[in-house]
Amino acid sequence: MTSSSNPTKKIKTIRSAFVNQLFNFVHKTGIIRWGRRFSANTLTVINYHRVEELNQPGFDSFLPNISADPTTFAQQMDYVARWFNVVSQKEIVKWLEGKGKLPPHAALITFDDGYLDNYTHAYPILRQHNFPAVIFLTTEHIATDVHFYWDMAAYCFFHTKHDHILFPNGKEQAWSNPTEREQVCKTWIESMKNLPDDEKQIWVNRLPEQIEVTLPLNYFRNLMLNWDQIREMQMAGIEFGGHTMHHPILSRISLQQAQDEIEGSKTRIEKELGEPVLGFAYPNGMSDDLNLQIQNLVKQAGYQVAFTLKNGPSPFHEVRSNPYAIRRIFISHRHTLPRFSVEVCWFNRFRG
Repeated sequence: MTSSSNPTKKIKTIRSAFVNQLFNFVHKTGIIRWGRRFSANTLTVINYHRVEELNQPGFDSFLPNISADPTTFAQQMDYVARWFNVVSQKEIVKWLEGKGKLPPHAALITFDDGYLDNYTHAYPILRQHNFPAVIFLTTEHIATDVHFYWDMAAYCFFHTKHDHILFPNGKEQAWSNPTEREQVCKTWIESMKNLPDDEKQIWVNRLPEQIEVTLPLNYFRNLMLNWDQIREMQMAGIEFGGHTMHHPILSRISLQQAQDEIEGSKTRIEKELGEPVLGFAYPNGMSDDLNLQIQNLVKQAGYQVAFTLKNGPSPFHEVRSNPYAIRRIFISHRHTLPRFSVEVCWFNRFRG
């Protein structure tokens, strides 16, 4: 069946076009900003992962992890500069300690994992605006060839000559073109999140052999920041926070392992940078990934604030009531500027 004769795809295409037109309308007319005065005492935390060029020939990393290309990121920062007051993590902590105030429409810019393009593409744009930001580091991946399983999987799927793969649930999925292959890859990566960590590692470790791909030496080192680049950004006002050592979903491992991951990333960053680490970002960051026991481990480790990926801005009173579960807005490379303006709008909170 061709895509033009697929009724489900037709419906999705029509729905997507309508939604995009709606986003464009509310952005251009300014409707999106109605009621701003009622949401002045709100902290909007924006979450990025990678800022990288899209549609590169031979791109063999995990595409959904790219939050924006550099041009789009620059447009988004222009929008933030116009409609928000960007604050640092240190300012938030001082405010929580009663030593200062946050401005109305406060915004914090954050990045997860520690990819090299945060330095090569995002950092120059942040400097143009004199914006602070926080990069949460998965420390065992910094300046090493240790891979994130999603990037390793993307590499394997891109380079394999196979056309099918067995999933942990015992079902096989096949593909016949690059688009289908990319979708199967994404589904396989998402399926790993549903496994206990030990079982996930078994499936991840066997993937290259399973679809007959050899991983090149030092390939993954070239994706990540190194400590000299991190120190350079630190000197220019970029802050760094903990994001565990190996990026496990903390609710899927033992509490002792979670404690080691939480404390280990903080210890390593403080050793490298010579100043206290104030903030932590939970891997995956949804409600099931950060129960109260894990939040308490983060607090006991000495972090002052911690960030989820639960959607929407946070009223100031909510941040004060629990600074270890602050919401963040996940940004995708599929977000046009009109869609971005909707994502960072105060009423986006009511979506989740």
